Amino acid sequence: MATHSISVAVIGVGAFGRNHARVYHKLEQEGFPVHLLGVVDPDTDRADAVAREFGCRSFGSLEQLLGTRPDLQAASVAAPTIHHLSVARQLMEAGIDVLIEKPLAASLAEADELAELAQRQQRVAQVGHLERFNPAVRAVLPIITQPMFFEVHRLSVFTPRSLDVDVILDLMIHDLDIVLSFVNSPVREVRAVGLPILSGKTDIANVRLEFESGCVANFTASRVSTERVRKLRFFQPRQYISLDYSRQDVMVFSVGGAEAGQPSVNPQIGFAKLPVTAEEPLQAELKSFLEAVRQRGQPLVSLEDGRRALAVALDIVAAIRAHSQQINLDRLRSELPRSS
Repeated sequence: MATHSISVAVIGVGAFGRNHARVYHKLEQEGFPVHLLGVVDPDTDRADAVAREFGCRSFGSLEQLLGTRPDLQAASVAAPTIHHLSVARQLMEAGIDVLIEKPLAASLAEADELAELAQRQQRVAQVGHLERFNPAVRAVLPIITQPMFFEVHRLSVFTPRSLDVDVILDLMIHDLDIVLSFVNSPVREVRAVGLPILSGKTDIANVRLEFESGCVANFTASRVSTERVRKLRFFQPRQYISLDYSRQDVMVFSVGGAEAGQPSVNPQIGFAKLPVTAEEPLQAELKSFLEAVRQRGQPLVSLEDGRRALAVALDIVAAIRAHSQQINLDRLRSELPRSS
C-alpha cells in the first residue's frame, strides 16, 4: 500500500455524517493512510462539536472548505438527498473524488447528471449502499446461483432522522440494491402498499417485485417498529439461505444431506454456517472507497448501481401513491376517530 495519506472531508455531519467522520478518524489513528481534514455543516455548532470530537477543522460551508483547503482529495457527501447534486457537483468540479450517501439523488435526472459529471471530470464516484460491505453479504456472494424467491425484512424503531425521504428511500433501498445485485435481471412488475404513521411520508411498506428471470422478491420495511430486524432470506435450486445483516451471519440449508454440510433435523437437508470475518460495514465501505481513489479504479458500488436502485425505489413510491389514491387514503385517514 502506498504511504501517502489521502486528505478527506465529510459534508454534512448529522447522524450518519458523524459516523463517516468517526470512521475516517479511527482509520487514521490505526495507521491507515487517510487524513481527516475537516467537516462541513451549516449548523456550525454541530460542525464544531464533531470537529472537536475527531480532531479536525470545522467549516460552515463547502465554499469555505474549498477556499482554504486546496489539498482536499476526497469527500463523503452526507448532506440531505436534495443537496447531493449541488454538493457533489462543486466537489467534482474542484477535482475531488466523492462518496455520495444513498439514495444517490432526488430524481433520475439528477442521478444522470451526477454520472455525466463524474465521467467528464474523471472523478471516482461511489454510492453509499452500506450493506454491500456487510461481511454476511460478502460471504454469500460466491454461493449464489439462481435466486428465485426472496423474503426481506428491515424494521426499525422511529427516530427523527431522514424524514426528508420516505421509508423506501430511507431503509428499503438498502435491500433493493442487494437483491438487484444478486438477481441481475430487470424488474418486470412492481406492486406496493404503504402508509404514513408518525411522519408525513410513508413509514411502513410492503412491496412485491417480479423480475424478468421469474424471480419474485417480497420486501417489508418499517421505521415505526417496536423491534429492530434486518434479515434477508432466499431460495435457489436445492438451497435455502438465511442472512442476518445485524448478526453478520449466513446459514445455508442444502438438499443433499451430509454432503451439503452438517445433517439437520431432516437427513435429506444439510446445514452449514458460512465463515464470516466480522467488520463494521462502514469501515469496509470507506476503505474500499479510499482504495478506489488511490488506484483511480472503479468503485465497488458505482453510480450506475445507485441509479438502478433509485429507479426501482421511485417506481415503488409511485406504486404506493397510486394504491393510496385507489383506496382514497386521505379520506380514510380523515374519518378515523381523533384521540382526545
